[in-house]
Amino acid sequence: MDWQERDAEVIAVLNALVEAHPRWWFWKYVDRCVALGYPWNHKRLYRVYHALRLNQLHLTKRWLPSREAIPLTVPERLNQVWSVDFMSDALYRGPGFRAFTLIDDYHRETLAIEH
Repeated sequence: MDWQERDAEVIAVLNALVEAHPRWWFWKYVDRCVALGYPWNHKRLYRVYHALRLNQLHLTKRWLPSREAIPLTVPERLNQVWSVDFMSDALYRGPGFRAFTLIDDYHRETLAIEH
């Protein structure tokens, strides 16, 4: 007896589910079969699912909307643009510490570090 004859009912149910819901993944099909009251375990379903080559990815590429490339603004003088950041670090056997840094973007110079 061939596996396709033995698993004819499983094949029919899986094909019907895949036709109705092509974007579902394997575990969603397993959950649906359990909810419909079929007695098959996930190992048998996976064997048939894999033999039917249903384990292909059904994802489509998600396209990002096109955006205009805007060049970054470069400060023209001192104290025109500042950047602020929280930084943290730790030594090998010491406690960690956090620091608040204030940077002038024109000179790329740190104005202050507070911890």
